[in-house]
Amino acid sequence: MPNQLIQGDAFTELSKLPDATAQAIIADPPYFNVLEDEAWDTQWKTASDYLAWCEGWVGQSMRILRDDGLCFIFGQLGKREHTFLHLMSRLTRKHQFHDLIIWDRAVGYNERRDSFTPQYEMILVLRKGEETKFNKDAVRVPYDAATIEAYMRDKRYKNKAARRAHLEKGKYATNILRVTSLKGISKEKCGHPSQKPLALIDKLILCSTDEGDLVLDPFLGSGTTAVAAQKLNRQWIGIERDKGYVKIARKRLSDLDASLN
Repeated sequence: MPNQLIQGDAFTELSKLPDATAQAIIADPPYFNVLEDEAWDTQWKTASDYLAWCEGWVGQSMRILRDDGLCFIFGQLGKREHTFLHLMSRLTRKHQFHDLIIWDRAVGYNERRDSFTPQYEMILVLRKGEETKFNKDAVRVPYDAATIEAYMRDKRYKNKAARRAHLEKGKYATNILRVTSLKGISKEKCGHPSQKPLALIDKLILCSTDEGDLVLDPFLGSGTTAVAAQKLNRQWIGIERDKGYVKIARKRLSDLDASLN
């Protein structure tokens, strides 16, 4: 059933969904001992326990993914925690690697005294089949007017109209996505400690799906994936265990519906 917010355990609920139905899966799971003040991020006794859990829900997710779909998995390194590196290694032995996206948060966090201030998170992208749906034009980065005019002065291009049309579409996005992270004063911020910006999730949905396609989020949190999918005319299914976050997600979806009507 599309456009459905399911309250429950990710693995349990994923096991109920049919094979090969989601065009894209966007998963922002617990990172394991990175957000040390959050019980859901410190619930495993060992890294091995966490890795085994991840292999389970990722396996279910890949079963649900369509043959030409993409699965995006967020990960982050803590102050000295590097479990996500091991997770990427394990997952890419079992599933096909497609890409590694770097989310450049634009500002640093958790400043360290003895190393560089971290400013990025990683998004491992897995594929299921040899051919994938990827809408490269949907995530072009616009040039400003001055840059377009500067490029138009390049005498190597004889067909000026075609050159301008190409430039006005923008440049192709790289696998380093620069989207400013949400801070406490952001109007978008709504109470989840690892909430992702809508602008970032928009890009993942736009590049991997068409209107009407199904997007699945096994760890919906405050509802960002569902809000982005609904706004972009995609179908969606979100799974979230925490009642408080489910309530926040429902309100965000209700507010979106009100703004569109």
